[in-house]
Amino acid sequence: MMEHRIFYSGIALILGVLWDFAVGDPQRWYHPVIAIGRLISRMEKVLRRLFPETKTGERVAGTLLAVSVAGCSAVVPAAVLFVCYRIHPLLGILLESLMCGMLLAAKSLKKESMKVAEALETEGLEAGRKAVSMIVGRDTAQLDETGVVKAAVETVAENTSDGIVAPMCFMALLGGAGGFFYKAINTMDSMVGYKNETYRYFGTAAARLDDIVNFIPARLSACLMICGSLLCGLDARGAWRIYKRDRYCHASPNSAQTEAVMAGALQIQLAGDAWYFGVKHEKPFIGDPIRPAELKDIERSGQLMYATVVLSAVLLTGIKILLCI
Repeated sequence: MMEHRIFYSGIALILGVLWDFAVGDPQRWYHPVIAIGRLISRMEKVLRRLFPETKTGERVAGTLLAVSVAGCSAVVPAAVLFVCYRIHPLLGILLESLMCGMLLAAKSLKKESMKVAEALETEGLEAGRKAVSMIVGRDTAQLDETGVVKAAVETVAENTSDGIVAPMCFMALLGGAGGFFYKAINTMDSMVGYKNETYRYFGTAAARLDDIVNFIPARLSACLMICGSLLCGLDARGAWRIYKRDRYCHASPNSAQTEAVMAGALQIQLAGDAWYFGVKHEKPFIGDPIRPAELKDIERSGQLMYATVVLSAVLLTGIKILLCI
């Protein structure tokens, strides 16, 4: 029965969230996103050979890449889950729980951000710059201690949506296969969604598709993060005020949604100019500098991230289970 399948998928989502909280990403396990990344790289090489290096040719090739990788990444796990559920529901739940857990990044995000805090506290600025360079795409050589803290907090804020709540939304909608569908699009955007000479046209489809699939999850994440700030004893009123004012202070329609909430909740200013590959990029600030960012803000951002994830899990699984009643 369809109702049973939806119910089982809801259980799998909850178990997947618990798996991520408890275990995270085991380092010795082969992560499915690595396979998606390799598929993207190989298909890019093939499509670039098949289509001319023109504006139209690259856009068509990039569109085919986006459609084929996203489709393949959803169909394969969906087929595997279908077979497993036909064999026995418990087998299906077990596998889908594992899929969901491996596609979420709460524990790893918390762990990597705290490495930045620990490096700054125990080894100094250079160690902090090196640690934060592992989780951000910008140049870190120019960052002072406050800049390192802000970069780590911004990463936690943005990835609360991209790395956790957004895949959870697609898991709630389409099960484990939905999580793979989202991760494929998100991975394509991180690999080819650049506005440089190489990917200006080839990466257009991936970048726009990423904006589309993140539109609702980013806003849901922001709203739940405001609620989470209240639970964490942070400035919920400030989070709402800065969210309303600064949620579009970014080139992406989605990236500043959770950053604005985080800045308001912590009463600090985020974003601003950043360096990428030796080139300075001017960006607007997000939030008000009510106080300077401090080392403790990295830990606070992680706590707010966890509160947001718990609220998201309760809401999404609750809706999913209600559909079965």
